[in-house]
Amino acid sequence: MTRRFGAAVLRSHESRFAVEEVILNAGPADGEILVRIAGCGMCRTDLAVRRSAGRSPLPAVLGHEGAGVVVETGGPDTGLSVGDHVVLSFDSCGHCRNCLGAAPAYCDSFASLNLFGGREENAERFTDAAGGELAPRWFGQSSFAEYAMVPARNAVRVDSSLPIELLGPLGCGFLTGAGAVFNSFGLGPGDTIAVFGAGAVGLAAVMAAAAAGAVAVAVDRHPERLALAERFGAIPLRAGSADLPSLPDLPELPDLPDRIRRLTDGGAQFALDTTGSARLINDALRALRPTGHLGLVARLHTALPLEPGALDRGRRISHICEGDAVPGLLVPRLTGLWQAGRFPFDQLIRTYPLADINEAERDCDAGRVVKPVLVPERTSG
Repeated sequence: MTRRFGAAVLRSHESRFAVEEVILNAGPADGEILVRIAGCGMCRTDLAVRRSAGRSPLPAVLGHEGAGVVVETGGPDTGLSVGDHVVLSFDSCGHCRNCLGAAPAYCDSFASLNLFGGREENAERFTDAAGGELAPRWFGQSSFAEYAMVPARNAVRVDSSLPIELLGPLGCGFLTGAGAVFNSFGLGPGDTIAVFGAGAVGLAAVMAAAAAGAVAVAVDRHPERLALAERFGAIPLRAGSADLPSLPDLPELPDLPDRIRRLTDGGAQFALDTTGSARLINDALRALRPTGHLGLVARLHTALPLEPGALDRGRRISHICEGDAVPGLLVPRLTGLWQAGRFPFDQLIRTYPLADINEAERDCDAGRVVKPVLVPERTSG
């Protein structure tokens, strides 16, 4: 069955998004579902496509924090039914050693399935109105659109009473921050964590730390982001200037680790860096107590020189992908915490019509919004 609908297409790394008609040339195959998108979060990974020319094929429909309603299933083995409300997360093969070991974010095929456009067997099924091929499926979904065709293993069924249009960021950004706290670090009552960067991932980590009964220090350069972190239970600590933290002319902050150590009774047991700044990563290591663990979630685009002694006395550093999460386990935990008033992620969201995607991107880049969520306006049934 051919289905025509609206989607935001990015045709080059320099162009604006264009909302135009696209075509699905077939229904879902075995193990797939077709989802009518109710809302899709805009993640910085979507926007990073512009800075990584050649990595992700274009033209493409991006978007990987989708949520919506199942309208069609491919075969009886999807585990889902028409009418189910689902949150969509990243793609994985399901059969490599890491997938079988409950670590799908470290799937052997993660890069090819998610960052490089999707499964090659789907290439001819998704085109623009003129029949030109679009990259098959970004992060298994391409959900800056009215509809998305996804592997059923990407989808997590959620309670239909929840505000489905707001739940998409639980599939990636909020999943990453909360998963780092719950899964990678295993924070509990009385533990301490320093969170560097109070964006969507960092603030999700702050909320998760509060839910776990831990003490969080939030480090950021934006007073309004620090005010949010404080509202969610963190100790706010301003650092840097109006410049991006990765720029070489950032003022020196020799007292930042000392301030964190004073606030955490000798040093944080855990730290989470969401900035990718080598300087702040070294500050985070210096703020750790012996045996402390620093997790990185931002992709590093330069070498990371470590200061002498940075990893002394049992300190360690690791990269965390997608919060070390199994989405089918963590997403229901997060919605349950939200229902209990302990993970108020909705306070970070501003919704935009899909037609205003370029405005949402500008606001996201400028830091005027923590998490934009794009809501399609129906042009098809």
